[in-house]
Parts: sequence; structure tokens; C-alpha cells
Amino acid sequence: LRGSISASHNTWSGVLWTRPERSDPEPVEGEQSRRAGFYVAPTYDIIPIIDRVGGGDSFMGGLICGLRKYADDPQKALNFAAAAACLKHSIPGDFNAVTVAEVETLMGGDASGRVSR
Repeated sequence: LRGSISASHNTWSGVLWTRPERSDPEPVEGEQSRRAGFYVAPTYDIIPIIDRVGGGDSFMGGLICGLRKYADDPQKALNFAAAAACLKHSIPGDFNAVTVAEVETLMGGDASGRVSR
């Protein structure tokens, strides 16, 4: 979810909807990840935008990585995707060169928005 404030200032978030993997809508104890749910990622302010190209791809790549890394926590997987896409906006080009540690730092509340190299 991109909010356009200006050409160099956007907000970024995301949503995820999950559905039960079984026909039975009642979850079995210990099967939290199989519940239907609607999740909303935190909204990040992106100032300044270095390059918007690749933001959506970075979100989807981050979601795939997040769903594998946090298989039992869809909210955390979504938060990972949103943070990865947000950080991509600070890198020129269409390739997201951030590390998992940098994404997790942003997820943890360090909203400096800078990629450390």
C-alpha cells in the first residue's frame, strides 16, 4: 500500500489475507498458521525516495522469504515484506541489496531508513 505524499516522500505498508488450508474452519490446537486471517503491516515513511523501481518486487520477495522464515507467524512475515520493500526505496536500481539483518533492524523499530554498509 503506497501513499504518495510527493515525488520524494511516500508511505509504504502492506496487507495479507490467509485462509484455512483445510475445509474445516476451526483450527486444530497448535495450527495457528492455518487460520484464516487479515493482517496489516506497519506504515513506514520513506523520505527521501532514492529509487521506486523494484519496490513491489522487493515486497513479494520479502513476503516469500518472510513466510519461509516465520512460517508460524503471518504477521511477522508480512512485516518483513513491508520493511524489505521500504528499505529498497533507499537503494538505486531495481535490485534489493539489503540483508536480512537490515530488514529485521527496521522491523524492530529502528526507522532510520538507512542501509548500513
